[in-house]
Amino acid sequence: MFSELNTLPVNLNEIKCSGRMQVCTQRSWKRPYGVGLLVAGLDEAGPHLYYNCPSGNYAEYHAFAIGSRSQAAKTYLERKFETFMESTKEELIRHALFAVKESLQEEELSSGNCGVAVVGIDEPFVVLDPKTLQAYIEALDSGKDEMQTTEETGTDDRQSSQVPQEGTGSRGISVGASEDTPTDMET
Repeated sequence: MFSELNTLPVNLNEIKCSGRMQVCTQRSWKRPYGVGLLVAGLDEAGPHLYYNCPSGNYAEYHAFAIGSRSQAAKTYLERKFETFMESTKEELIRHALFAVKESLQEEELSSGNCGVAVVGIDEPFVVLDPKTLQAYIEALDSGKDEMQTTEETGTDDRQSSQVPQEGTGSRGISVGASEDTPTDMET
């Protein structure tokens, strides 16, 4: 049993959440939740990133993207995830923003349609303010040629399919894009 004096491990939180979502798929009179969740957390075992799908299934990942047009972001993250352990916080934010930018089609990435939260060991949970986020986005736009050159030359051509997390690291970055477009479940 956990109280407010004890911390709830992230995996137990996910088990409770997915169990609640999954019950709705077993009963004919209940309507299933129509939302997927991307949950980042930090506990004694390190940072965690979980994906909860509407059916109640969940999995832990090093990097993941959800929502409409998220496949481009997933592909980018799958190619780069092995470099994340050696990356600085700024590089991780840059990777996350670039992945979100990859999934945008006609929109420009801005602090108005994107949010970044950072969680890590010996670091408080922080949601970046719009000015700081816009500075990262502008730096990303000016450094775009460098990232594309790495992509085109294939200097980092590691391949993988989905990237379930097997170990723990020292940092976690959570990025979300807020759009008026429908999610996977609404299309």
